Formats: sequence, C-alpha cells, structure tokens
Amino acid sequence: MLILIADDHRLIVEGVKLKLAELGPDTQFVVASNADEIRAASAQTPSPDLALVDMAMPGAHGTDHLEALHTALPSLPIIVLSGSEDPAVIRDVLHIGIRGYIPKSYSPDVMLSAIRLVLSGGVYVPQMALAEIDAAGDGTAYPGKGGTGRAPLHHQLALLLTDRQMEVLFLLKKGSPNKVIARDLKISEGTVKIHLAAIFRALSVRNRTEAVSVAAKLDLSAPSQQVSS
Repeated sequence: MLILIADDHRLIVEGVKLKLAELGPDTQFVVASNADEIRAASAQTPSPDLALVDMAMPGAHGTDHLEALHTALPSLPIIVLSGSEDPAVIRDVLHIGIRGYIPKSYSPDVMLSAIRLVLSGGVYVPQMALAEIDAAGDGTAYPGKGGTGRAPLHHQLALLLTDRQMEVLFLLKKGSPNKVIARDLKISEGTVKIHLAAIFRALSVRNRTEAVSVAAKLDLSAPSQQVSS
C-alpha cells in the first residue's frame, strides 16, 4: 500500500509514518510538503492508495489543494489531518468528497482506527461535527461503502467496535455501572474496563460522562447476551 502524507511539519510526518506502519509490512510512503508536491504525487505511477493531507499547506488556498487531488484521483480515499476542530470546516471538507477528517489533537490509535474505517469503505466524521451535520438536515451525501450516503456515528461504531463493545455501550447509555454491565453480559469487571477503553477511543471522548452524552444520540440494540468475552 502506498500512502501519500502531505504536511509541511516533518515531526508530524514521521509520527504518522511510524503509526501507519502498523497497517502492514508492505506499507510505503510518499511525502509532500506543499501544494505543488501534492500535484506531482497525484501524477506519479503507481498512484497512492490513500492520502492524508493537511488543510494548511504552503501554496494551498482554502480547500483548493484537496479538490485538485480529488479531481485528479477521484477514487483515491483522502483524509484531512488538521489542527482545526471547527464543525463547519469539517462539514464543508466532507461535502466536497473527502473521506475523513482527523483533528491533530486526536490520539494515534484513533487516527489508525479512522484510517482503517476509510480503507474499509467508510467515512470518518469526528464526534464534534456529527451534531452539526445532523442538525443541517440538508441531505448532504458523503461517499461510503457501495456508493454515497450519510455516515452516521452508529455506522462508524459498527465498524470500529466489536459486537460486545456495542453491547457495553448500550448498557453504558442506560447508566449501568461496571458491576451491572459485567453481571448482565456475564463477563468480568476487568473485561468491561478494557471494552470501555476501546469505546472511549472510538468516540474520541475522555470519560463515561462524555461517552454517555454521545451514546444518548444513538439508536442502540439491547445486548444479545450470546457473546462470552
């Protein structure tokens, strides 16, 4: 897999490369530090299989460099890496066909999970932008598996979390403490804590309170109680 990393900060580039090496031993990288180098990378052979692009690049004006890359390689999954967490900016970027938006404040593990989601055909929308996207109610379409369509948080979580973790999230939404979750799912409290850590990463939240706030917006199914771990 060939991944284009477009960012003019070398430390960020090296950190991203280090984390994305976990995608597999065949992962290779091409780096661009300005808009001209992005255009050159889009014309090379073989073309990239994935692109991570900073919003603020030397030579870039707004989203022009993103739109140009998307036009040159329409099937290329493009993910924005940005220091901005403005929901309006995120929504506008996704609207032009970008497949994901990862704030640079997010952890490397969340970044990797988001990239795997995009590579599987999904669209990664940061939690802070979901409320604005839903509130817009304008039928905005985002590219996804099998065509175009909305990319709700529930769909993202179904790809980022296991069935058991979705069940834990359901009980968390109900306000169940760890002891009750463990009893209802017939697992240990230690296992519950492990699942909660994965849930917090997927939701990009820091604690139970923030997780419950996000989960309250989801239509989650009751636990099947058929999984033992």
